[in-house]
Amino acid sequence: MLITAGTVVTGTRVLRPGWLLVAGATVTALGEGTPPPWATDHGHTLTDLGAATVVPGFVDTHVHGGGGGSFPDASAEQTTRVLDAHARHGTTTMMASLVSADQDDLLAQIRVLADQVRAGLLCGIHLEGPWIAASKKGAHDPATLRTPDPVEVAEALDTAGGTVRMVTLAPELPGALDAVRQIVASGAVAAVGHTDATYDETRAAVAAGARVGTHLFNAMRPVHHREPGPVTALVEDPRVQVEMIGDGVHLHPAVYREVCALVGTDRVNLVTDAMAAAGMPDGAYRLGSLDVDVVDGAAHLAGTTTIAGSTATMDRLFRFAVDNGLSGDDGLLRAVRQTSVNPARTFGLPTVGLHEGGRADAVVLDASLRVTSVLRGGVWVPGGSD
Repeated sequence: MLITAGTVVTGTRVLRPGWLLVAGATVTALGEGTPPPWATDHGHTLTDLGAATVVPGFVDTHVHGGGGGSFPDASAEQTTRVLDAHARHGTTTMMASLVSADQDDLLAQIRVLADQVRAGLLCGIHLEGPWIAASKKGAHDPATLRTPDPVEVAEALDTAGGTVRMVTLAPELPGALDAVRQIVASGAVAAVGHTDATYDETRAAVAAGARVGTHLFNAMRPVHHREPGPVTALVEDPRVQVEMIGDGVHLHPAVYREVCALVGTDRVNLVTDAMAAAGMPDGAYRLGSLDVDVVDGAAHLAGTTTIAGSTATMDRLFRFAVDNGLSGDDGLLRAVRQTSVNPARTFGLPTVGLHEGGRADAVVLDASLRVTSVLRGGVWVPGGSD
């Protein structure tokens, strides 16, 4: 299949016009300008996208649900709902995030999702809790929170059989630094989040091997000029990737711009932190064991003002990055890196960003940067922004 478009963003370059040659699930060639004769002389199906913009498929590494489905409910039907809902908005690679649960429930969820990772449906599992701070629990059931016991941590990691790619924990908890080392030794990424840690406690976690800040600012001790807390410790260390939920609800755009100015384009991973209501109408939902109300697209624990994940999809975050980032082609490249290239690199996923030999995952955007169609593994799937 030969695909031509007014603009193709590869992750490192902006091609105008651009073209892609796809064979099966692989990009076999690409370039700028008119496709060369050898790309058109072999009976390839031509898909001319006109003035559209083509970007790499989005990689969402922190998502709990969508389309009415929820990963903590741990079933094939639930996962299919989540994947289909987010695929329509351009997500072609997804990590399943769980919320805090008691050990038996957590292990049961891991077993189901681990099989789905092995089947290629998901790129991994993210354990967001249960080893987090009660004072910064956010939308986590306080009855399930606990300090990290090495036997319990090992049981979760062993049950996953290498499919857990990230574990979020609060470094100030007793035993947390040993847990960070244990997680890193297993091959997973240790992340700092849902924490009331001091600046020094956070620095100790990074020294122990933590390499991600989970949804920076949200469910974290705020910055204070005499106690900078976790945000400053995470931002200032070049070894750390920081997640940001660029949905316009979790963070003010000025905060996003300031962090990008401080850390640069390549240290920000945009994530949705989406729950079941993503791609769905307002109403009553659940996140793990907790009731959630969604009003005007914002999710809160029922009867409270506590934010309970988001209803965002990655195309919305892409537009947020463009609207609040650099101008012109630099803005497009930043958005592509933060929604695709950076998260893939963080977790050692197959190289993302349209290039020769890469997986044929792409999103087609109109002039308003809204999704019109999606290519996932060389196959067109229904696409469309709300």
